[in-house]
Amino acid sequence: MGRRHLEVADVVRSHGDSFRESRRGRISGPARRVLSAISVCRTAACGAHLDRCDHCDHQQISYNSCRNRHCPKCQATARRTWLAERQRDLLPVEYFHVVFTIPHELAPIALQNRAVVYAILFNASAAAMREIAADPKHLGAEIGFVSVLHTWGETLMHHPHVHCVVPGGGISPDGSRWVACRRGFFLPVRVLGCLFRGKFLAALKQAFDNAELQFYGKLAHLRDCREFRRWLGPAYDCDWVVYAKPPFDGPAHVLKYLSRYTHRVAISNQRLLSLTDGRVRFRWKDYRTGRRKRVMTLTAHEFLRRFLFHVLPSGFQRIRHYGFLGNRYRRAKLDRCRQLIGAVPAAPVESVDTDMPCPVCHRGRLIFIGLVRSLSVEAITCSPAI
Repeated sequence: MGRRHLEVADVVRSHGDSFRESRRGRISGPARRVLSAISVCRTAACGAHLDRCDHCDHQQISYNSCRNRHCPKCQATARRTWLAERQRDLLPVEYFHVVFTIPHELAPIALQNRAVVYAILFNASAAAMREIAADPKHLGAEIGFVSVLHTWGETLMHHPHVHCVVPGGGISPDGSRWVACRRGFFLPVRVLGCLFRGKFLAALKQAFDNAELQFYGKLAHLRDCREFRRWLGPAYDCDWVVYAKPPFDGPAHVLKYLSRYTHRVAISNQRLLSLTDGRVRFRWKDYRTGRRKRVMTLTAHEFLRRFLFHVLPSGFQRIRHYGFLGNRYRRAKLDRCRQLIGAVPAAPVESVDTDMPCPVCHRGRLIFIGLVRSLSVEAITCSPAI
């Protein structure tokens, strides 16, 4: 059997206690819970369950997952389930990928006010897209799209941005026709950037006026209204980056893309190289030099500090749907889109196979039998599968 790959959990187990001690009182409740969950994921502390092969009757006991959405090991099943549900949302049209990023000067405010600023990022980017698309000078239609929040860059530094996946067209205001965008071109990014900037900064100032923002440490001086307005000034003068990537190669490629982005965490276990003498080495891509692969070394404490930058507030939704893909009217509006396009009805959602292949016969699948109550070799007792 090959050597087990290094995991984020190994870093947490080896250095989590000393990290907590060194930052006593400076780790949020959600971040502490993430560290605790990752440290016990798929260990006896999480309990165990019994699986049985549906072909050769091989049985094996496996430790349970922590199911924390920030754990690198616990996203595969959630991702498969979500993607299966998205299959019936696809339309036979061109799809585009648009990315909204806030200037790095504003990132410190976002880090100290995650729930408020991330919500503003979602709302401002969505409102800019929908307003420009509804303008008859551009598309003149109601669009629909999925937005996914990412808060990290390749080196785990704080870099909040939203990825939007958008069908290339929308429903006319009177609902009588499908309005397709120009082939290979969705919306003008410079216009989107200007409108996004205005909406974001207006909402940020409103949040300040409503006393929804908190400032401490090096940002404590921003509690003063005049200091806050002065600090925001340069943000009005710089260009805000809105990046529109080339269109996808068909709806199937959209699902492949989404599978990489929707349930992603700040760093995957596959990028980790070593943990030696309290230092973590991992791979990263340098986009400034054409995605050249490099290796970064951080102390374990700095690695964990950066990893925790990306813990979301409890209950915060990092995947959101807008326009005709909004949750309330999605089914009815998608059916209308297909009628207008002349597309076939949506195919039934395929069942999601969450079972693992049998390691003995390699033909069957391991089926969950029940939770293990006793791990004794002589007698394994389980609670029944529900």
